[in-house]
Amino acid sequence: MNLINLSAVQTWLHSHQDKELYLHLETSNGSYTAYRNGTKASAGAFVRNANICYKVGKITGEGPYRVGLKTELGWVYADGLTHAEFVNDNQLLLAGLDEKGKLAVALQLSEIPFG
Repeated sequence: MNLINLSAVQTWLHSHQDKELYLHLETSNGSYTAYRNGTKASAGAFVRNANICYKVGKITGEGPYRVGLKTELGWVYADGLTHAEFVNDNQLLLAGLDEKGKLAVALQLSEIPFG
């Protein structure tokens, strides 16, 4: 994966809006956690192969980035994204890595189901 190229990601998001896609969204214990009373809170989320069709897809920020997908009924977003990879123009893989290179958040979109 390479550092996010904001323009390339925005172009991909725009070219895939109003299409039925598969979504993978994941956070790890490195994301959305904080120390409370000297202990680290545990948090995580995992969604794989959920169908999504967004009306608007936007990437914002100056790095780390935030991607928001506006659907007919609401929003899906991921914050803290740092890296991207395009696979055969039918998959966009986005990841947010912490200072140690560990995955904190992933947002992936695909025209075909994830394996």
